[in-house]
Amino acid sequence: MKTINITVNNRDYKVEKGQTIMQALDGLGFKIPRLCYHPKLSIEGACRVCIVEVEGMRNFVASCSHPVEEGMDIKTNTGDLRQARRDIVELILDNHPEDCHTCERDGICELQRLAYAMGIRKRHFEGEKKHYEKDLSSPAVIRDPDKCILCGRCVRMCEEVQKVNALRYAHRGFNTVVMPAYNMPFSESVCTSCGQCINVCPTASFVEKNYTQELFEKLNDDKLVKVVQVAPSVRAAIGEAFGFPPGKAMEGEMAAALRRLGFDHVFDTQFAADLTIMEEANEFLERVQGKGKLPMITSCSSAWMKCLEQFYPDLIENVSTCKSPMSMMGSMLKTYFADKQGLSPENIFSVAVMCCTAKKYEAQRPELRVEGMDPTDLVVTTREVAWMIKSSGIDFYNIKPEQFDAPLGVSSGAGAIFGVTGGVMEAAIRTAYELYTGETLLDIELKDIRGFKSVKEGSITMDGKEIRVAVAHGLGNAAELLDIVRKDPDRYHFIEIMGCPGGCIGGGGQPYAGSNSIPLDEDVLKKRAEALYGLDRNRTIRRSHENRDVQRLYKEFLGRPLGSAAHKYLHTHYAPKEPRGIIPELSKSR
Repeated sequence: MKTINITVNNRDYKVEKGQTIMQALDGLGFKIPRLCYHPKLSIEGACRVCIVEVEGMRNFVASCSHPVEEGMDIKTNTGDLRQARRDIVELILDNHPEDCHTCERDGICELQRLAYAMGIRKRHFEGEKKHYEKDLSSPAVIRDPDKCILCGRCVRMCEEVQKVNALRYAHRGFNTVVMPAYNMPFSESVCTSCGQCINVCPTASFVEKNYTQELFEKLNDDKLVKVVQVAPSVRAAIGEAFGFPPGKAMEGEMAAALRRLGFDHVFDTQFAADLTIMEEANEFLERVQGKGKLPMITSCSSAWMKCLEQFYPDLIENVSTCKSPMSMMGSMLKTYFADKQGLSPENIFSVAVMCCTAKKYEAQRPELRVEGMDPTDLVVTTREVAWMIKSSGIDFYNIKPEQFDAPLGVSSGAGAIFGVTGGVMEAAIRTAYELYTGETLLDIELKDIRGFKSVKEGSITMDGKEIRVAVAHGLGNAAELLDIVRKDPDRYHFIEIMGCPGGCIGGGGQPYAGSNSIPLDEDVLKKRAEALYGLDRNRTIRRSHENRDVQRLYKEFLGRPLGSAAHKYLHTHYAPKEPRGIIPELSKSR
């Protein structure tokens, strides 16, 4: 590593050559204020909040984009700098709604934190404010242009990381706004509902469609039987909303808190993850034996499935017909569970607590209905259920852990790792190997497909046959992987794709970044992942097919994997969707 010498606030330092001023100062312990900057995105240099003073330069310098140079003399906290930064933020605030106390992001808003840190205690500027109507059309994501500060994070996230290109700047000057192409409603655009715009937005210009008040009403309806399921990644992240450090798994606390909220039965989506593996592993083995198209691609991610239908219709035959664990569980709740309890399915209100905003979209898909019913009546995110717990006065910090309910609450370790990129593939191989060879796979932790590399590859030999697999997380990485598949269809046998960075642990409904972290911080994602791997290692049963409650479900209700009952309740189909409102100059990215 080559170093250079710089001076910061009259003290000499050595820093790595090639860094930006901001990167160098971060490493030295100087936190420069910022808004448009995000380490996973390209440099926008739009907000100018990160300015510093460099000797010999006429104007202040944007530290996010300017490289450090040998002998550079930098000032970070002069009176002129502080005033200039305050003026910039005050001008942003002048065009911002004055509803902080009723805003979704009150207390966790980056603009609010910045204004406080700069000592802004009143608004000095008055003038015309922009105004656009909220876009409430999507079942998953709300767009509120009035709260947009034009930092461009959402545009860059959608274009560079997810490569969906659903958002772009429109108009100029004071009238500049971020919108889908032709300002069409989100529900009609190419938006996949992944919610990554929500994760990176510093204000509340993007938030999830909130269903908490509707859920409170249902919980107080004595005529309904209220049941809930909890996704794997929720337990790995919800503690962050209550001040716990990232990486603390809170399974039992979740179950206990949901009962106190008023749910009659609390189940675990990880049970349905085991059920998914029973179907998906068997489906894969059938395809390996010539009864379907390869490579088989997993279908658990709601955002990925909409992306596939819009941009990869030629690969629909490659996709597993298995429903997601959420929808499989919903199907079993409205059928098997209803029958076991002697309940009318119409009286069961089925709720899912998910890490993912796109699950709100999935819950409304007509292809997933069972006997005319939506398997999942309502989806709330990790953030929403955390707020509900706080709003209800439940002491989550000190709550005594409880178990999930039987018969749909027992899961293997394989079910737990569904929440992290590579986990579905790893869980499927654990079962497929034994079903194919008749032998137990001893080394079940598949290191080659773990981690956060954009595209991961691995292979395993099953009874003399090499099975080649690949994993991608985030829709942009999926595009990279599927370009390979289109050019070389025989390269892989099995592919896992998750729509969000890191998999479900980085879902669009997970807790907002804390004051000392950044959205989608990789260290946080790694700790959430390790929480799920820890649950797997601590399980007595670590293979889905060994789950006795899953075995009982097949014996009592489903018959066998891929049988007629299983196909009726656990499988679905997908069809091409014409992608409307593609931004013309970006249309070739897919």
